[in-house]
Amino acid sequence: MKNKRIAIQFLIVFLSALLFVFSGCGKKGPPMPPEIKGQKIAAPFDLTYTLDGQEITFSWNHKIDKETATVKPEGFEIFMAKKTVEACEGCPFEFEKTGVISMPAMEFSTRIEKGFKYYFRVQATGENNMRSEYSKTVQFEYK
Repeated sequence: MKNKRIAIQFLIVFLSALLFVFSGCGKKGPPMPPEIKGQKIAAPFDLTYTLDGQEITFSWNHKIDKETATVKPEGFEIFMAKKTVEACEGCPFEFEKTGVISMPAMEFSTRIEKGFKYYFRVQATGENNMRSEYSKTVQFEYK
C-alpha cells in the first residue's frame, strides 16, 4: 500500500514537471524595437502606371506626415508578383523584390511579357533598415 502511494506521488510530481517544461505562452516573433511616436516612414501612395510597348513604368508619391511619420525615406523598394492569365482566381502568388530606387526618384520601369497578370507594390526604406508599410497593390493584366 505504501509503495502504491509513493508511486502515485512520484507520478503526480513527474506529470507536474512535464507540464511545466512543455507549457509556454506561444510562439514568439522577432524582437521589435519600441515605437516612438512619429518615428516611422509613411507608405508610398498614388501608385500609377503607364504602358509603352512591352515596358511598364510605375510612379508614386510620398509625403512626410509631421505627426505620425516624420522620417524621410532614403529610397524605395519595388516588389512584383506575376502569374499566368489562365491561373485560377485567388491562386496564391509571391512578391519578389524587383528593384531599388534612391530618393528623390519615384519612378520605376520594367519589361513585361504577354499572357501574365502583374502585381506591383512599393515600400519606402530608411536608415537602420527602417521600412514603411507597403503601398496599395496595383494589378495589371497584359494579354
